[in-house]
Amino acid sequence: MKKTALNQAHQDQGGKMVEFAGYSMPVQYADGMLKEHEWVRGGNVGLFDVSHMGQFFLEGENSAEFLNKITPSNFIIAKPNLAKYTVLTNAEGGIIDDLIITKITDEKFFIVLNAACKEKDMAWINKNLPSNLSFKELDDRSLIAIQGAKAEEILNTFLQEGNLVDLPYMNMGIYNLKNGEEIIVSRTGYTGEDGFEVSVANNQAEQFWLDLCKYDSVNPIGLGARDSLRLEMGYPLYGHDLDDTTSPVEAGLGWVVSKSNDGFFGSVRIKKEKETGEVARKRLGVKLLEKGIAREETQIKKDGEIIGKLSSGGFSPNLKVSIGQGYFDPSKATIGDNVVAIVRNREIPAVLTSPVFVEAKTKSNKK
Repeated sequence: MKKTALNQAHQDQGGKMVEFAGYSMPVQYADGMLKEHEWVRGGNVGLFDVSHMGQFFLEGENSAEFLNKITPSNFIIAKPNLAKYTVLTNAEGGIIDDLIITKITDEKFFIVLNAACKEKDMAWINKNLPSNLSFKELDDRSLIAIQGAKAEEILNTFLQEGNLVDLPYMNMGIYNLKNGEEIIVSRTGYTGEDGFEVSVANNQAEQFWLDLCKYDSVNPIGLGARDSLRLEMGYPLYGHDLDDTTSPVEAGLGWVVSKSNDGFFGSVRIKKEKETGEVARKRLGVKLLEKGIAREETQIKKDGEIIGKLSSGGFSPNLKVSIGQGYFDPSKATIGDNVVAIVRNREIPAVLTSPVFVEAKTKSNKK
């Protein structure tokens, strides 16, 4: 298995290591997933090692035009330093992966790819890459997510200059640590809390991580709580809630499709679905009304008929009930419908909801 630059730190801190996307990663620490989840939601700060994800620079003239071809978003009109959540689409309008692309200049972009799809994504991008563009992996850098209410306050103490209060949500900035080391800071994350994702050189990553952990309000968090946090927010997970047959519109991600981008892969299907609202399936949330845990592949019935199944599911530490998201027949499923979830041959009463179960606390949503 591959190891991130933080592997030894995870082991020293009691991390339970598992294989994930070919890497040895901590699924949880001594306190366990439930307490780790509550720690992040409870006004503290959670540290997540996401160094297994792919970090890249795309550079060259007409870089924005190329991104407009491989995604349905419009990067030509994007403002500098704006990070966009978007999707790579195939010729049939399915999703190859979801990703975040940040415009640095008109000719330079910072791209972060999912770990499990990195090789596939790289192959697709390189296959379609014009000869005048450079697509280079930053394999000498780690990526650390710092998530929670006190993230801004704590990360500010590490900076040589600048104040993160001035960095808007879904924006990126270049800063220097007090030792002079340059870091890339994005006000992004997959927890729904305010926070940042920091790209730092591998040879600086472990000390940076350990120095962060010296704060009483900071704890390392494993992959288990990362998954339950994103599930509460209704964020999709590729390979479960998204795949290469699912369109952005079916997935409820139609907002990433720009009205001013027409020539991207799969645009005929995707544009038609967005304009007409007609899809073969749609992503919705499910909340159980009685005890039981509904997980991926759980079938959902309405009036005795199967109308869909879960693509993700689990226990919500915030709501104290089982929640999930999945795909449903749009002609038979509406938010608010009473349904049943088939869990271990038992029918458990449930209700269809939005996939979003917890209000975001990102900077743009702060009161």
